[in-house]
Amino acid sequence: MTSYRFATVPRDGERIGFSNGKLNVPDTPIIPFIEGDGTGPDIWRASRRVFDAAVQRIFAGKRRVAWMEVFAGEKAFKAHNDWLPQETVDAMQEFRVSIKGPLTTPVGGGIRSLNVTLRQVLDLYACIRPVRYFEGVGAPVKEPGKVDVVIFRENIEDVYAGIEWKAGSEEARRVRDFIVDTMGKNIREGSAIGIKPMSEFGSKRLVDMAIRYALRTGRQSVTLVHKGNIMKFTEGAFRDWGYEVAKERYGEHVISEADLGKISGSAKVDCLVIKDRIADAMFQQLLLRPSEYSVIATPNLNGDYLSDAAAAQVGGLGMAPGGNVGDGLACFEATHGTAPKYAGQDKVNPCSVILSGVMMFEYLEWDDVGRLIVKGIEHAIKSRRVTYDLARQMPGSTEVSTSAFADAIIAGMA
Repeated sequence: MTSYRFATVPRDGERIGFSNGKLNVPDTPIIPFIEGDGTGPDIWRASRRVFDAAVQRIFAGKRRVAWMEVFAGEKAFKAHNDWLPQETVDAMQEFRVSIKGPLTTPVGGGIRSLNVTLRQVLDLYACIRPVRYFEGVGAPVKEPGKVDVVIFRENIEDVYAGIEWKAGSEEARRVRDFIVDTMGKNIREGSAIGIKPMSEFGSKRLVDMAIRYALRTGRQSVTLVHKGNIMKFTEGAFRDWGYEVAKERYGEHVISEADLGKISGSAKVDCLVIKDRIADAMFQQLLLRPSEYSVIATPNLNGDYLSDAAAAQVGGLGMAPGGNVGDGLACFEATHGTAPKYAGQDKVNPCSVILSGVMMFEYLEWDDVGRLIVKGIEHAIKSRRVTYDLARQMPGSTEVSTSAFADAIIAGMA
């Protein structure tokens, strides 16, 4: 076991194992957590109480989580002068499953995104974002209940590769000169330049995970979302590679939308449908025909936009969980920002972290724990005693604190 300077490994916990493509989860798994910046500590305190209460009610002490705090972001920098200590990465790798609150990411300068760094160094190549509606939550659309989609967003390549050069820099000039003089493409002088790499390997493993999930959970379709009409060799290739992996690995279990259209209307097809949509048209589709989409697989930037837009239809990012998943490693996280103006006020909605915890327990195959937490959230919302972000969308509701909302969730798990 790795030696840690800042973190303390729980003595009564055990490491999660991984063999033959499957997690081996002990009765007391050690799970590292990062509180997060801004409102992170408020949210984490509430979330942890919900998690522990649900595990206790399901397993009655026979199983429990051994929580291990690790450090990143402002708390790590203030205490250890390091935004992301190497031992935090080591712990997330050693213990395999972790959960975190939001971390500060400067815009335009300063440190690089810690969230992106963790995804890349741990090869957490799939950002998974389930979006569904909880009855009673205010929403800007007429039928938010029709939204029930799981978005698989490629997490390493595309714009997240972070390959870019500042306008006016020597590096940007040299790249421009090469592209103009050697490759024969035109780029305006003084431009900032970024490169958008997308590989067959990265695209296929992302689509493969989305298809496996859809087959395992009985979903109806997987939609490949891309901008291949314009970017034919990156986004267009993502589409083509997606169809290839579906045909090569799951041929007898899937059918393309094009082939489905050739079958007589009276014929019953018991297969997962693979289809694709242009990215900009997909935004309209999610608004007008959301029930036609079940699982979405997409390159990085498209998935970033789509997952937030879908979350807006069901009440906002406060109700949006997320998980970053690789092969035998996963980190679940809040999908919203740090909201520093509300830090320490016990005010914000903890559901993004709590629902990310639901994803985590499902990943551990502690499904009953996840279902109990969802039951508690549904009960709390129906009681109409909710945090401010939900209260302002729910006429007649009562605004309560973060901790009081957690109390209501726990009470609803009875």
